[in-house]
Amino acid sequence: MTSELILLVDDEPSIIQLARMYFERDGFRIQEAMDGEAALEAVAKHHPALIVLDVMLPKLAGFEVCRKLRAGGDLTPIIMLTARDEDIDKILGLELGADDYLTKPFNPRELIARTKAILRRSDNKKQADSTPIHRGDLTILPSAREARLASRTLDLRAQEFDLLLTLAEQPGRVFSREQLLQLAWGFDFYGQTRTVDVHIAHLRKKLDGSTVKIETVTGVGYKLVA
Repeated sequence: MTSELILLVDDEPSIIQLARMYFERDGFRIQEAMDGEAALEAVAKHHPALIVLDVMLPKLAGFEVCRKLRAGGDLTPIIMLTARDEDIDKILGLELGADDYLTKPFNPRELIARTKAILRRSDNKKQADSTPIHRGDLTILPSAREARLASRTLDLRAQEFDLLLTLAEQPGRVFSREQLLQLAWGFDFYGQTRTVDVHIAHLRKKLDGSTVKIETVTGVGYKLVA
């Protein structure tokens, strides 16, 4: 049984109640917040393992909460909830540093599954192989969670690092978006492949000038080449 603390941030009591029931059934502890300002206070006070964060909140919107946390160096995993099934909401959340998103109404079992996948990734990070990976001028230190171009350390968010590591472990291999979701995110959910595209775009910007490139294989997916 797990005992990680999950912060649920939503101004709809029914959503909080439903999510709490499923999380507690799986052994998680729950802290609640019903507006953006309370969410920031709860993160500072309780240090949750993961935050489930609604986009539309009183006082401070979910996007702004996410932005403030990341700007302050807080890397707590965030799953954003959006009431609209529109790419702009999802992309903005990912751009601001969210780890994942779900569209309302959502299946609470899927929320639990995604939470477990993200937390499992965090556990795996602590047990990462210490052997450096060298690809062109790129060096990845899995156990230190660092990636360097020559002597410059790349500023990578947690999910960007996981994605780069997945690609770098098998250079030249073409991964489909679904495979990258499974390997780098830890869940198999078709239809959320835009998540991969956004993170690939981030990595390409950060690898600009490197001898390492992430190439698109039209109709298939992506591969890393050096």
